[in-house]
Amino acid sequence: MNLENPSQENLKFILDELAEMLNVVNRTIMDPEDYDLDKYEDIKFMYDMIKQKGQLSASETQAFIDELRSVRKS
Repeated sequence: MNLENPSQENLKFILDELAEMLNVVNRTIMDPEDYDLDKYEDIKFMYDMIKQKGQLSASETQAFIDELRSVRKS
């Protein structure tokens, strides 16, 4: 899958993967409808960072979730 191009399908894939990697219990915060494609690059950047880092500490996980919350639609 080519994630370089912003699309709703790619956004959904990335958010699903992030939810798994971050062990998000409340998946409603990962609904692709709540995110603008304008923020796709920011979300993809977070996804790439987490993929590269692998295991996250609890505080890192919370920081990424907070950052995701900040790029959601108002």
